[in-house]
Amino acid sequence: MKALALFLITAGFVLGALFAVLSVEAVAWLPYVVAVALGFVGIVILKRTHHAGASDEHHVEGNIGTLETSLDNICRNLDELVGRRQAIPPHEFRFEIDRHFRDDLFAFAEARESMQHAFGLQAYAHIMSSFAAGERYINRVWTASADGYVDEVMTYLDKAQRQFSEAREDFAAQRG
Repeated sequence: MKALALFLITAGFVLGALFAVLSVEAVAWLPYVVAVALGFVGIVILKRTHHAGASDEHHVEGNIGTLETSLDNICRNLDELVGRRQAIPPHEFRFEIDRHFRDDLFAFAEARESMQHAFGLQAYAHIMSSFAAGERYINRVWTASADGYVDEVMTYLDKAQRQFSEAREDFAAQRG
């Protein structure tokens, strides 16, 4: 179904472009409108196909497991990093972040839509608010590390730890 939708989108908009420039004097409006409408039908089909797949029970449950694992890994790695922050030179934090956080941050971001289907929009927004703040703070630590701002590295590590802990607690409460 996805292939059909992509074909309709491509064919509709390519044909629409062709009908728009076929004549120098005037646009052949009926074929143009039909072609563009075909493209929009393809978009609707693609959206419905995506939504049906995203709300599939097995897909959602698999993503919820991914979200939980990623969030646990992030919190565990952050706790470990905070615990040994005095032993790490400030310019090394960016490499630690790349090594221990990027994959889990990416996995969480990729699977996040499933929280809407599993927990509802309000819970999704609450969890993502804490997660996004924690991610911003982690990125801030990375930047401060690259720039050599020791105090900022330490400050934002603590802030990231609090935000990710809050996100994990909210996520666990929804899992019940």
